[in-house]
Amino acid sequence: MINQPKYQMTEMDINLNKVKKRDKLILIGLYFSKFNSDGLFKLDFTSYKEAFNIMGFALGAKPASIKNYRDEFDPIFPNMRKGWHNRPMRAYCYDIYKRYGKLDINDFSNLIKLLTYRNGELDLIGEEFPFQRKRIKSQSFAKRLLTGQAAERYFETVYRSIDVFSDCSILNTTMMGCGFDFKLIMESPSSFWGVEVKGLEGISGTISLTAKEHTVANRLKDRYFLFIVKNFRESPFWELYRNPIKSKLEFRKTEQVITQVTWSASV
Repeated sequence: MINQPKYQMTEMDINLNKVKKRDKLILIGLYFSKFNSDGLFKLDFTSYKEAFNIMGFALGAKPASIKNYRDEFDPIFPNMRKGWHNRPMRAYCYDIYKRYGKLDINDFSNLIKLLTYRNGELDLIGEEFPFQRKRIKSQSFAKRLLTGQAAERYFETVYRSIDVFSDCSILNTTMMGCGFDFKLIMESPSSFWGVEVKGLEGISGTISLTAKEHTVANRLKDRYFLFIVKNFRESPFWELYRNPIKSKLEFRKTEQVITQVTWSASV
């Protein structure tokens, strides 16, 4: 067994712009090899398959890539898996191990989130707000965020195989606050479809539309689509609803009152 190196976190270690996709996948593999079920629990996953699916798609990679990197590290950790024990560890994987192998589960979990979340530290800060934890009862903020990202990347992967979108160019609008996640542009720039993407862990569940999403869906009608990715827990598949407000889906309005705390100072 390789002795685990001492580690000190530095700013350079979490410079998100310098971390390649492959290195992110290797780090996730190292995390799950080292922490096993504790790592799954920390990120609110119920199985490795679910973790590989959600984190793989969230990073725009094949879920099997994370499994392969986990297997790469398995021979050096005391777990029940043999991993790739018949060959030496690849040099670039060993470099990652030397640099990050000493992280404890809390620091490593935060590093994984920083590297996986779309908005990095901003999303990590979002976990700390009490209203978020109260509002989301069925799953953690982290898992909800990652599942949403995974569903969006899944859509980007498959949209050209869907007849109505096959000839469209795509614009990611998730950060524009326009009531849908993707603008599918047809021949004329003024002609477009709006697509809102949702993700579910299982083959069934509950999805919600924000007030803005519901309003925009009502306005665009047949030009608004709801794309739902189901069953990240096992084998993801998708369903598409055109004009979802008028579809077989039955939306019920829910109103919530949130107490907002502000801090004031005289200047």
